[in-house]
Amino acid sequence: MLKAVLWDMDGTLIDSEPYWHQVEMGIAREHGGYWSEDIGWTCSGKPVPQVAQKMVDNGTELPVSEIERLMIEGVARKEAEHMPWIEGVEDVLRSLVAAGIPSVLVTASPRRMAENLVRQAPEGAFVGYVCGEDDLPKKPNPAPYLAAAEVIGIEVPREILAANGMTSQLGSSTGGRTDVSSQILDSDSLGNTGNHGNYGNQGNRNVPASEHSAEFADDVQLDTFRHEMARCVALEDSMTGIESAAASGATTIAQTGFIGTDTSAGPQFASISSYSNLTAEALERYVEQRLATMQQ
Repeated sequence: MLKAVLWDMDGTLIDSEPYWHQVEMGIAREHGGYWSEDIGWTCSGKPVPQVAQKMVDNGTELPVSEIERLMIEGVARKEAEHMPWIEGVEDVLRSLVAAGIPSVLVTASPRRMAENLVRQAPEGAFVGYVCGEDDLPKKPNPAPYLAAAEVIGIEVPREILAANGMTSQLGSSTGGRTDVSSQILDSDSLGNTGNHGNYGNQGNRNVPASEHSAEFADDVQLDTFRHEMARCVALEDSMTGIESAAASGATTIAQTGFIGTDTSAGPQFASISSYSNLTAEALERYVEQRLATMQQ
């Protein structure tokens, strides 16, 4: 029943926010700006160029492109020296590998950092990734999660892709996006990920933001897409990411243990504060519960 797990990176897989805050504060201090850990937390989950622009707005006397470069280089060096995996998350990834459940990384971080994490993850964990350098609308738009869905074989209705600003990414023959194909890391492992039919109607939780496009899509195709997305668990920590994942229709779980902001009012299906006792079987139960709510 559990089809795939879609992972945010910073604050979800790795406790990297301290790295970002340290680097940001160092850049600001050296170039006439003001920055603090509290400001850094307000930027959690946002693309690096947006954070760089905010640093400029707070007085940092460098071009956005240069701040972005310094930020990425600084954090990448720290992660190369020590990848700050959140306690227990590597065991969850190994459990998913053993159960034959693919994972996809869905991050606003640059490609360099996404690939560095995938390389250091347990063998076979990630079949692909979506990163901040992809030509996609950014979180909280659901586009990154819709792209991840296509990586693991879910056919996203063309109308939903278009409604979320992904028209330019539509493939000419299959309706799939063309710009994630080079980021599928192990296509042979995606064999049993086809769509299935005969499902009930969507419930009232985590309805995709693009549902207004339903009138354009075939009802059976739309119901199939909703059901397939509900079979995907998305793990996120920031409100920006939680909104993105939930809007895609994925069964969204908020990781609250490593973020300095309150996400309790978010649209997540459930929340966790650690990875203790979280296994492929436990994630399957979340999917079962979500599907039950969709039948009500």
